[in-house]
Amino acid sequence: MKTGIRVTATSVWGILSFGLILFLPAGTFRYWQAWVFIAVFMAATLVPVIYLARNNPAALQRRMNAGPRAEPRPAQKFIITGSFLTLFATMVVSALDHRFGWSPVPAWLSIVGDVLVATGLGVAMLVIVQNGYAAATVTVESGQTLVSDGLYRFVRHPMYVGNVIMMVGMPLALGSYWGLLFIIPGGLMLALRILDEEKLLTQELPGYQEYRQRVRYRLVPYLW
Repeated sequence: MKTGIRVTATSVWGILSFGLILFLPAGTFRYWQAWVFIAVFMAATLVPVIYLARNNPAALQRRMNAGPRAEPRPAQKFIITGSFLTLFATMVVSALDHRFGWSPVPAWLSIVGDVLVATGLGVAMLVIVQNGYAAATVTVESGQTLVSDGLYRFVRHPMYVGNVIMMVGMPLALGSYWGLLFIIPGGLMLALRILDEEKLLTQELPGYQEYRQRVRYRLVPYLW
């Protein structure tokens, strides 16, 4: 019951936050790209949340314990703060782009952006289904076991692959080319997070060192 209330409150707060961040700088509610993006984001998030609430509530609790304050590692507090600021800047600049018409994006490409956002979120949620220990914070729990099947067979951090896909799709979905510039700092924050996370996993998660030798790539096969 408490989880349901928390999920509902988080969803309402998310919709209101997106509305303020997007429509205020856009200066109008006549911003169909923002409406579609919010609908896609909420649908792609809520469906897996409902699934987890019914089938793996512990995994859902791990995902809901998020944000800089929840991170136990000082480096991750800085990284998550930077990631949130980058996400915020992406949306604000994209909304300003819509307002002033800096870089009109074709409607079809905005739809492609929405598909990428849904795909990225879908990949991230699939990882949570495959690995119930995939928390929103960088930590190793007592009794945690290594997961090396599913998407983990291809790269060591498949959830972050979903994040990258979403980062590319978001500004396009919001109708902005300028918003794509924030992929650079967003990617940097993600790389720093992965490097610090791997230090912890190598030290504390049994079998992770051997797993690193089997699966060579962190995020992109044959690249990194």
